[in-house]
Amino acid sequence: MEECISVFDMLKIGIGPSSSHTLGPWRAAERFLSELRGNNLLAKTEKIQVDLYGSLSLTGKGHATDLAILLGLSGQDPETIPVDSISKITTQIHTDNVIHLGNEKTIPFFPESEIIFNKNFLAFHSNGLQFTAFVGDKKTFKATYYSIGGGFVVKEERINAKKKQVLKCAFPFPITKATELLNYSIQENKSISEIVYENEKSMRSEDQIHNELLRIWNTMLECMYIGCHSEGILPGGLHVRRRAFDMHQDLIGLSNYNSPQTWLEQIRKTEVKFRQILKWVSCFALAVNEVNASLGRVVTAPTNGSAGVIPAVLMYYLVIENHQAGEKEIKQFLMVAGEIGSIFKKGATISAAMGGCQAEIGVSSAMAAAALCEVMGGTPSQVLIAAEIAMEHHLGLTCDPVEGLVQIPCIERNSMGAIKAINAAELALATDPKNVKVPLDKVVDTMWQTAKDMNSKYKETSQGGLAIAVNMADC
Repeated sequence: MEECISVFDMLKIGIGPSSSHTLGPWRAAERFLSELRGNNLLAKTEKIQVDLYGSLSLTGKGHATDLAILLGLSGQDPETIPVDSISKITTQIHTDNVIHLGNEKTIPFFPESEIIFNKNFLAFHSNGLQFTAFVGDKKTFKATYYSIGGGFVVKEERINAKKKQVLKCAFPFPITKATELLNYSIQENKSISEIVYENEKSMRSEDQIHNELLRIWNTMLECMYIGCHSEGILPGGLHVRRRAFDMHQDLIGLSNYNSPQTWLEQIRKTEVKFRQILKWVSCFALAVNEVNASLGRVVTAPTNGSAGVIPAVLMYYLVIENHQAGEKEIKQFLMVAGEIGSIFKKGATISAAMGGCQAEIGVSSAMAAAALCEVMGGTPSQVLIAAEIAMEHHLGLTCDPVEGLVQIPCIERNSMGAIKAINAAELALATDPKNVKVPLDKVVDTMWQTAKDMNSKYKETSQGGLAIAVNMADC
């Protein structure tokens, strides 16, 4: 039986630049501390060593994997840590060569020698990392984790996934494939978002669902707001200039606002022509991923590298398509997006280290297309058609970040994924489901087969494509 995946598993608040290489290792460090506590070993621990493998090792520096591990071992929470404190905490550890484990015990820690970048791959997954604790009696305690994309972390024995299988029984509408989702919608005469809502209510109260969905949206909105009002050069050495700031200034002019919500209202008053729409959507997407690239707070949707697509498309709907839209439509959009993402996670992958960028931008574009289609009045069949169209035109997209940074070509790809999502939704709305030749489940299967066939150098290793065609001298 498949694991139970909630909308809130697919849409998680965290810190950039990568869900698999930053948020995942951060969560793995937290889990290791929890295991030490559970075995009464944390107080006895004298030394920690961390080994990174595969893609985590090859692009870990560019993705701030080492910094995420320091923050996780220090007991910091990626959802709540003040972003401006990240540099101070990590610099202090490097300077003092000590770490305060879980805010409970201080031990010596030398990041340069005790976080080890191994180029070999572990068999289970491309993103492997092993923690070793040396305890008081000189024995060791080891645990190996795999960051499988979207901030999800598992052990090879997948203990937590087995626990979640039990939770699946609580879902009134258990879903693995798109055909099952469609059948439930037809059988119950409900929209896809209504089916998802019934599943979520089996795990949380209606108030909890409402509050968490709006917290996710407000984090997305704030992220776009910050990105559109921040200028300068992104960190990492490529000297990439932020573009959202200049685009935003050109689009909004001298409008008067003082918060993300009043900003949204002012955008609704701006000129709407095709070029302006393209610019606004691109601006929103670029803004999010520029925040992501600077270790800012984003919503993993379904990954950090693709975090700009869904907020950009939802913002497009709110400021261009439907000025009367509010909380109801926002929640509807996010629930549909989350469910489509979970279908890809179950049937294929949302990890670029396993499937290339089709697993990130492709999936996020499919999620956004489906969600937009529903709020624009699409039937459940058309919603799935929108997801299929969006992914179909991302098949084979490689992941080849220059210098291992989530900047080139990653930031621009979010704007392209958002535009494709809007186009896919419009095509789906104009499509009679009886005439569809390619069902969504076939595209999910094809994406997974393409992922398995793809050369490993195009799977977030920075060993092929643009990553080797472009170097620091070019930048």
